[in-house]
Parts: sequence; C-alpha cells; structure tokens
Amino acid sequence: MIEIVLDTETTGLSVAKGHRIVEIGCIELKNQIPTSNTFHCYLNPQRKVSEEAKKVHGYTDEFLSDKKLFKDIANDFLDFIKDKKIIIHNAEFDLSHINNELKLIGKPPISNDNVIDTLEIARDKYPGSQSSLDALCKRFRIDNSRRKLHTALIDCELLSKVYVNLIDQKEPTLSFESSSKINEKINEEIDYCKRVILPNDNELKEHQLFLNKFLKKNFFYFFLFL
Repeated sequence: MIEIVLDTETTGLSVAKGHRIVEIGCIELKNQIPTSNTFHCYLNPQRKVSEEAKKVHGYTDEFLSDKKLFKDIANDFLDFIKDKKIIIHNAEFDLSHINNELKLIGKPPISNDNVIDTLEIARDKYPGSQSSLDALCKRFRIDNSRRKLHTALIDCELLSKVYVNLIDQKEPTLSFESSSKINEKINEEIDYCKRVILPNDNELKEHQLFLNKFLKKNFFYFFLFL
C-alpha cells in the first residue's frame, strides 16, 4: 500500500485573507515505511509573509522571492500524489491552502475522501489530550529535536512515525504474496546440485571392511549394557 505524508508552510493562517503556500513537502510510504521518494519545493507566494508565520517557519520574503510559483510545480506535485491516500496532520488547514492554489490556476480540488487526518485520529484515540505534532512525538517518544522551526520535510518525517504509532502498526506488515514471489525467484535463481555420485568398487570394498570390523564390536557393547 502506497501513501503520501504531506505538509505545507504558508504566509499565514487564513486563505480568506489571501495567504499562500511557501513550502510543500511530501514523503512516500510503502506499507507504512518511508521510501526514498520525496517531493519538496519552496514557493514564491507573491505576497509578504506575516510576522506570525515567519516565527513559525523562518522563511523571509527575500528567501522566497526567487522561488518558483505554484503553477510551475503543480503538475509534478499532482503526479506525485495521484491515486494515493494522503496523510496530513490537521488536514483542514493544509487542504484549504492547497485547494486554494489549485483554484487560482484553474485545476480541480483534492477530495477530502483521499485524506487521512492524523489530528482527528489522535483526538478520537486520546480525547482530552493534546494532539499537536510535538505532543504526539512526546507521547510516542519520537525524537523531534531537529524541529527547531516548522519545515515541511522534517514535519513529514515526524508525522510518518506518529502515524504508524496512531494506527498501532509499529512493525512493518508482511506481504505473504510478495514473500511467496521472492521465494519463487530465489528457487529459480539457485542452481542446486542434483547429481548422484556413486561409489566405485574400491570405495565399496573399504566400506564393507569397515562394517565387518566395527559392526560386531558395537553389537557386542549393545547387549553388554542392556
């Protein structure tokens, strides 16, 4: 099963106030294990970053000024997440911003049906407890010391570990079908030695002498210690 862990950073909280995405990060999971496939980009939001958002992720207007626009990376991004479940912490926030960006370039929105919201899972599983990403890392003893500021790829990495704990899948699931295929491949590739080597006349003669010499002795000891 292939899933995508996704996170965004923005210029501010509200799409209604014209805030835009400044960073997108995605990590691919295969059977809940991160693969080497990632998607990451910084974006020029074509507006100023709010002071509140700057304190969260640290991205300045100067840093973002020469980055690509969302329309320039949209197709690559959509291809990366196509036909896959998307795992997001607080999906309402990220989806509202992503779908706003898609709307601005005339593309259809991402359906909520394709999304797994780990914030909702955490609130259902631990009602009354804090459900922020940091709080869940603490609960599951996940090292988040690299998270000095919010950055999309680091947040995705942490969320992938939180997600596995939330669904109680702490060990990778075994695919019996794939294991069977691997075994078949191994059997096909191994060249087993199937020759039967028969003893020659001299070897048969020596073997018979050995039996004559030691068989009677062993037979005697067997009855002696009965």
